[in-house]
Amino acid sequence: MSAATTRSRTPDRLCAEAVDLALSAAEEAAAPGVVGEHAGLISEGDRVVTHFFECKEFGYRGWRWAVTVARASRAKLVTLDEVVLLPGPDALQAPEWVPWSERLRPGDMGPGDLLPTDAEDLRLEPGYSGEDEPLPNSVLASAGSAAVSASVELAADLADAEDADITAGSPADFTVVPARGSIAAVAEELGMRRARVLSRYGLHTAADRWEDAYGSNTPMAQAAPATCVSCGFLVAIGGSLGQAFGVCTNEFAPADGRVVSLAYGCGGHSEAAVMPTPPVPPPPVIDETKVDPFPLRPASDSGSVSVGGADEDAAELGHS
Repeated sequence: MSAATTRSRTPDRLCAEAVDLALSAAEEAAAPGVVGEHAGLISEGDRVVTHFFECKEFGYRGWRWAVTVARASRAKLVTLDEVVLLPGPDALQAPEWVPWSERLRPGDMGPGDLLPTDAEDLRLEPGYSGEDEPLPNSVLASAGSAAVSASVELAADLADAEDADITAGSPADFTVVPARGSIAAVAEELGMRRARVLSRYGLHTAADRWEDAYGSNTPMAQAAPATCVSCGFLVAIGGSLGQAFGVCTNEFAPADGRVVSLAYGCGGHSEAAVMPTPPVPPPPVIDETKVDPFPLRPASDSGSVSVGGADEDAAELGHS
């Protein structure tokens, strides 16, 4: 260890005693009543000392006013070097800055917010294969070819045109109509004009999120009487994700309007509590809905006396 290093660790006596000079400099730089008591000093080098004073400013807990004073060689006059506000060991500081792309979480976007996607976003891949123009995220090889060089320039122009910071007007004003008979025109007619579509990585990440939110391992699904695959409120979705997911349409279910796993379930299953069918009564033994004729007089042929002739005269005399 050299002698210069030893001297630098030992505070200069005159600089260490210049507490009043450091205090007045700190009070001049700060607002009145903000500078507190003397909180120590350190040696910055030969005849250079930094004095620390407590900071009473609201919101700066643990911060200190640092006033550095110095003295020239063989001089007895101590002069002011600088005054700064520095955080102490226990200072309250803002968290480390994180880029917005890493801070963004699902649900953070609001009305009017724009979320740009990276040209090399792993969740997206080319939506169609066209020979007329390269895709924005295509990787062009064979730089020695003239055609490839032209494609590189075209891709650069497209990238500049897609920059939201410098593009003026509505995106609808910059729609490019493909030429008839080209692959791009066929893709436009089939509804495949999108520049990029979901890649397998994007499909898997989406499936993982949906499975975590409304999957078979959730407490609701564990207590459900049946799964969504047999529920009448499930609406199927297209594509490969439709093999494992659907959309719930039960307004009383916790996942109404959400993409749910076919293995998910809840108490709102269409067949969970089916109302029993009212019992059908058996046919009555006596039909009381019909009317049986009942004559006021007995039929003429119901008795033992024959009808007609002398019997009629006897009937008048009371003979039966």
